[in-house]
Amino acid sequence: MTESLPKNTLTCAQALTAARGLGLERLDAQLLLLHALGKPGADRAWLLTHDTTPLPQETARWFQELNLRRAAGEPLAYLVGSKEFFGLELQVDGRVLVPRPDTETLVEWALQQLAQAGMPASARVLDLGTGSGAIALALKKSRPVIDVTAVDASSDALVVAAANARQHQLPVHFLQSNWFENVSGLFNLIVSNPPYVADADPHLPALRHEPLQALTAGKDGLSDLRQIIDQAPTYLQPQGWLLLEHGYDQARAVRELLEQRGFAEVQSRADLAGIPRCSGGRWPDPAAGTGSQTAG
Repeated sequence: MTESLPKNTLTCAQALTAARGLGLERLDAQLLLLHALGKPGADRAWLLTHDTTPLPQETARWFQELNLRRAAGEPLAYLVGSKEFFGLELQVDGRVLVPRPDTETLVEWALQQLAQAGMPASARVLDLGTGSGAIALALKKSRPVIDVTAVDASSDALVVAAANARQHQLPVHFLQSNWFENVSGLFNLIVSNPPYVADADPHLPALRHEPLQALTAGKDGLSDLRQIIDQAPTYLQPQGWLLLEHGYDQARAVRELLEQRGFAEVQSRADLAGIPRCSGGRWPDPAAGTGSQTAG
């Protein structure tokens, strides 16, 4: 005979059903319940084999609180305190943007450029607006011999990024700087995922839990991209590359800015959905001529 549960006690299955009733996606509900139980997100199979397991009341209350916050739009990554990016589990909270899968397109392109003939093995790489450190740490993990400097205007963001670097034992130089303001030296590769959302973009309310200064960039969303493109040549080695993430509808505008500034081999790269998500170009060596060339 099965022992009856105490009054007001929920099983795992009942708790998940209640979460779905609040409008949560099944995966979100499962990950939040595992977090409330102190289990890793990879333990989803545990929930299937323990669907009748009763939840301690304190766990059930915490799970309910997490559900309500998620239903109100708070990012799942903030609630569980981490986000996976390019094989790295990164700590994230309201001080930094949640790393997006789209940004892995930028990392993959950067790694391709670092593997090109003529690129020194110990290339100097600059990550502008590092946030959680996602791009800088993914590059350092993939190519340990490169010298990576990661900058951000936010001291709070740098605290998060430095903690992630320590967690994964990846030596990266961190510098507080408003774009290039405190940067010195020349780099073989500059990468950036800057703010690129227009100030009046209708999607902003859905992003209200993330730091606004890391999202918006003027009336057309191109203010920071213009500044980076304008100033980057001063910090690029001849034949160095500048690679930028941008909005889904900004590829043509960013390519035009790169061409106007004098970059060569200007091109865009699409994400897994086929949307042009990154654009970049090579800063030509004056000794080799300055002819500009544009690729798709």
